Amino acid sequence: MILPAIVDGALGNPDWQVFAASSVITLFLGICLILGNRMDTFSFTIHQAFLLTTTSWLVIVCFAALPFMFSNLDMSLTDSFFEAMSGITTTGSTVITDLNNAPPGILLWRALLQWLGGIGIIVMAVAILPVLQIGGMQLFRMESSDRSEKVMPRVAQIASGIGFIYLGLTAICAFSLWAAGYSGFDAIAHAMTTIATGGFSTSDGSIGGFGNEYAEVIITIFMILGGLP
Repeated sequence: MILPAIVDGALGNPDWQVFAASSVITLFLGICLILGNRMDTFSFTIHQAFLLTTTSWLVIVCFAALPFMFSNLDMSLTDSFFEAMSGITTTGSTVITDLNNAPPGILLWRALLQWLGGIGIIVMAVAILPVLQIGGMQLFRMESSDRSEKVMPRVAQIASGIGFIYLGLTAICAFSLWAAGYSGFDAIAHAMTTIATGGFSTSDGSIGGFGNEYAEVIITIFMILGGLP
């Protein structure tokens, strides 16, 4: 939430206060949860892990909805939750109209939600789902090993590797869109939503509203790359 606050503040949009307040609330409650659940070791049953994963996504969406609800867009609680959920899950549906005149902080926040949601789903697939014994890291087990040793010793290594690739593709996509004629802001926003295969845009007409055929080709290519397993 800090990045949208900085963007809105730099451009003189009053919504920067909304993002700043939302980030403080989220940070405060997050620290309280951490301090209130400090343990030397953690042990979860499969049922608890399922519940924790699902609850975490719902809680994140609730906090992500705060900027929408208190911004100048005057969105209802339901619309704010829907927009945040659509972003986090990279669904791409939106209830916001007149995106061409929407505050830049809100547009950036929507793009960030999809970008973070995209990498979050990947990390969950390779780091959390294996704990629940429903896929993911089973693909990385050695068939010839009696001990089922993993090709890569730590899940963190795989997650960080995926993160670097994800970030690198985003940067290359943003630069390509900028070189094709998009503004820096539009290039970054569309790069994040493209790699996440989400589809949020900064224009009511989506990428077609820009009338840039080169950018459409670039977005198509990087969306395919972003969708590769």
